[in-house]
Amino acid sequence: MKLGLISDSHDHIAHVEKAAEIFHQRQVEMVLHAGDMCSPPAIKPLKGLKLAGVFGNNDGETVGLLRLFEKLGGRLEGEFLELDLPEGKLALYHGTVPPLRESLMRGGLYRFVVLGHTHRGERLQHGETTILNPGTAHGFGGPATIMLFDTLTGVEELITL
Repeated sequence: MKLGLISDSHDHIAHVEKAAEIFHQRQVEMVLHAGDMCSPPAIKPLKGLKLAGVFGNNDGETVGLLRLFEKLGGRLEGEFLELDLPEGKLALYHGTVPPLRESLMRGGLYRFVVLGHTHRGERLQHGETTILNPGTAHGFGGPATIMLFDTLTGVEELITL
């Protein structure tokens, strides 16, 4: 499955628009947002994409975000989302609490763990668990990044917006 991964967009609508354009062009099958969207306008550009997400520690307009995800046919699951993919279970968590983040990464229950929060794009491997962080779509004066990941081939691509 081709996934588009985004996190820590922090209301940077222009970067979310650019990410959405890339996700459409690259024909991702699902977009996963790992939190810190902040407000509903930051999600509107993802309209037309299959969307799932979790809250981060800076998502203040939770009711508005929940309503918009529902309107877009997406799935927003509080702080944690588990998906059953053909290649194995995936956990989506912002990553705010270090012991929880470490448990997901090292527990062996998930084939894929998608995190945000650190603003660093990276791929790690712990046993059979692939850990992915798309970095920050905002950028905060540094590179704004998203990630593409193919669960079948295991290939990831970190893209600078």
